[in-house]
Amino acid sequence: MQQPQTQVAPTEYDASSLAREIVDVAVDKKASDVTLMEIGKVTTLADYFVIATGNSDRQIGAIASGIRDRMKEAGVRLFQQEGQPGEGWVLLDYGQIVVHVFAEEQRQYYDLERRWSEAPTLLRIQ
Repeated sequence: MQQPQTQVAPTEYDASSLAREIVDVAVDKKASDVTLMEIGKVTTLADYFVIATGNSDRQIGAIASGIRDRMKEAGVRLFQQEGQPGEGWVLLDYGQIVVHVFAEEQRQYYDLERRWSEAPTLLRIQ
């Protein structure tokens, strides 16, 4: 008999491990320039940023969808989603982890790595 899945409360998951899982999903979906930053060292906004670039609206959507699906499987609640692939960006807020999926132009415009340059970069996959 299969056990029912329960929703994991945001404080009950290992944010570091899940942030790395999100990176893996983005890479599997062929995102480029995937960066994991530990912003919790400089702000209370979140513990981690995952930043990725998609090469088209369709790819941005696929990356965001893949991440949503994987986090849903893990029982992690999506608090908020902003933006749309056609706008060149999608933000997924999981509380301790905030995911930014950008088109190249929007990523350069927002330049989050520079804005949060005090935060340690844990991983960068070109």
